[in-house]
Amino acid sequence: MKSLPGFALFARAFDYFEEIAMLILTVSISLVACVGLFHVVVAVGRMLIHTGLNPTSPDVLQSLFGLFFTVLIALEFKHSILVLPEAQTHSMTRMRSVLLIGMMATVRKFIVLDLNGINVPEMVALSGAVLALGVVYWLVRNKSATP
Repeated sequence: MKSLPGFALFARAFDYFEEIAMLILTVSISLVACVGLFHVVVAVGRMLIHTGLNPTSPDVLQSLFGLFFTVLIALEFKHSILVLPEAQTHSMTRMRSVLLIGMMATVRKFIVLDLNGINVPEMVALSGAVLALGVVYWLVRNKSATP
């Protein structure tokens, strides 16, 4: 493949495109994380003003933890973009990061789930998704740990 005429030029152009795309994605995700963090700070401030240090309302706690997880997911996503391509386990690191993002997003869904209107098939599907993601993460983790 490398012996084809123009392959090196095309490969360099694609590398530049990939770097620009990663820069744009990094800046965009950073902005989303900053805005999310601002919303978390405002929500915590409102909670402290209205309820003091006794947040006993499950709705308030669910919305706060939902905001926390949204920021954590954005930060983990940004981290997965910044994995260096030269790293020896580049693809495995990205795969583990994507699996962790999927697990965090699913756990976030569990946290913000309204327990008054539980939909059993949805709960079974979410549980299956967490179990499947956990098993795949465990398999990938063990695969990369062995030389």
